[in-house]
Amino acid sequence: MMDQLGITSLRPGPSGNEQAPNHANYDESTANPFPTLPDVLTLKDGRRVTTAAVWWSQRRKEIVEDFEREVYGRIPANTPRVSWQVTETARASVGTYPVVRKQVVGHVDNSSYPLITVDIQLTLITPAAAQGPVPAMIMFRGTAGADPPATEPLIADGWGCAFLNPASIQADNGAGLTRGIIGLVNKGQQRRPDDWGALRAWSWGAARALDYLETDRAVDATRVGIEGVSRYGKAALVTMAFESRFAVVLVGSSGEGGAKLHRRHWGEAVENLTGTGEYHWMAGNFLKYGAAAASFGSRNAGDIPVDAHELIALCAPRLTFISYGVPEKGDARWLDHQGSYMAAVAAGRVFRLLGAKDLGTSDDYRTERMPAVNVGRLDGQLAWRQHDGGHTDGPNWTYFIRWADTFLTPADRPVSRVDENSLSAHAELVDNAKKGGIDIYFVGDSIARRWGATDYPDLLANWTQNFFGWNAADFGWGADKTQHILWRLENGELDGVNPKIIVVLAGTNNVGTMPPTAAMIEDVTRGIKAILDACRRKAPRAVIVLTAIFPRNDNVAVMPAIDRINANIARFADGKTVRFLNVNDKLADGNGRLFDGMMSERDRLHPTVKGYQIWADGLKPIFTERLGPPAATDHAPPPTGDPSARRR
Repeated sequence: MMDQLGITSLRPGPSGNEQAPNHANYDESTANPFPTLPDVLTLKDGRRVTTAAVWWSQRRKEIVEDFEREVYGRIPANTPRVSWQVTETARASVGTYPVVRKQVVGHVDNSSYPLITVDIQLTLITPAAAQGPVPAMIMFRGTAGADPPATEPLIADGWGCAFLNPASIQADNGAGLTRGIIGLVNKGQQRRPDDWGALRAWSWGAARALDYLETDRAVDATRVGIEGVSRYGKAALVTMAFESRFAVVLVGSSGEGGAKLHRRHWGEAVENLTGTGEYHWMAGNFLKYGAAAASFGSRNAGDIPVDAHELIALCAPRLTFISYGVPEKGDARWLDHQGSYMAAVAAGRVFRLLGAKDLGTSDDYRTERMPAVNVGRLDGQLAWRQHDGGHTDGPNWTYFIRWADTFLTPADRPVSRVDENSLSAHAELVDNAKKGGIDIYFVGDSIARRWGATDYPDLLANWTQNFFGWNAADFGWGADKTQHILWRLENGELDGVNPKIIVVLAGTNNVGTMPPTAAMIEDVTRGIKAILDACRRKAPRAVIVLTAIFPRNDNVAVMPAIDRINANIARFADGKTVRFLNVNDKLADGNGRLFDGMMSERDRLHPTVKGYQIWADGLKPIFTERLGPPAATDHAPPPTGDPSARRR
């Protein structure tokens, strides 16, 4: 490969032995020799990317081309067909849970070169008690069942797991490049400079495993994820970036070639990836960036046209969890935890552009620092958590499962939020429920919450002006989907309250900013119906006011879907115990375009005082009919605020 590229010598990589003369750098003051990363949202012609359409049609393709040509290599167009066969099915148990275990082999057609045989080894484990298809995680593992920290919690939560043996796809060494799937396609010959390396070959094998899962009725193939640790963490991230059918990824301790920025001078370096022990992971062209002398001169990490933040961005808006441990337990400083966090921060702009939530930080990757150990950023589709264990993602599985459930679980199934702030807020709302004195109970997401919370004094003043004397209490919480609201209702926030009226506004976070499919519209409808049913069960004497999802203009293209959901939930009303309130014609025109001043100019989603007053004007006749005029005193618990604000 060096001969093909005209390279006469390579720079040696730093040593992982901190006592060696050429030990890796661990001085943060010299860790950023190339502080400016390639701009993930600037086209090669210099134009800014400001819409999702331009990302999908142009910018994403540019980034993919650079990664394929220069970093990970291209999957050849003539890759052979894989025929899957279940060789064994058995009943077994994982802990106390009965499971079905299948041994599956994917035979790769080698008729073009019979001297090389590739049989992909896969073990699928699914809960025996499942009543339908389950989500599943494909895990890069040499030995099936070798990771109890992952298997049991997955099965307990209703997931399946599939152990994929990477060595059965492609050997983890340079000598194997003329064998395995790479050698089979090349008929035993050496690679060309832009041919795939082992990381991309393993990702190809994972995609073929997903092909099989799409045929297995025990698995919901729309909710399949990929996971790996160390070199297989790199492979998991590469898989997620290039294979769009995967719904979620857990990237464990991936380091250089994975989530770590190539441009960081810390720990493992580009020169390690271009050395004899690791070059087989990458495209041949990647050797250029470790060249000390070549026909083209010398190149380094700063010359690579892309970096890890763009690899993470290729996963957007799908669920992407970056996991690390701590050096004290063996997750070596070599991996550059901070450099990986910087990459995740820098990728966040793409997640937001595509309607997903990022880490919730600023976009300044140069100044952002990792949260404390065991303090995760788990509130969005892009997540980060550094646990207090070693070179494993084992301690993060519990957090990963709860986080993934939040986004992948049907809208009518309760799911707990996993971030500390939401759980603290839940505890406060349970305390408020126990205080009693509540006649009107508002439940919903941030649109409901902001109205009656101490964090927004002008909105709280409007709340008080409209509802004082009716004993109204606000049980909304920001960013909640229907699943989260259901969980709160089922876990103490409505127990024993016995309100006379419940106002529900939910569903906008399920819709998001991407136009939903018909199936998603039905899913959100079922989620709102489940909230209605929970309220009726826990407060059978209450009149329930279902409020139509408000118009949102952060992407007006979602308005037809919102209208369909509102039409669906309107049918739940009987005009007596369940009322349907739709004030959208006073908030927006017939095309869903907001009237001036109704919603925040910043996000075009949350109402202003003027918008909230429209809602209040719709509610007050119902309140008066049920409760009479407001009293001179009010007995509802005091409003709550954001718990994190008190900790700052």
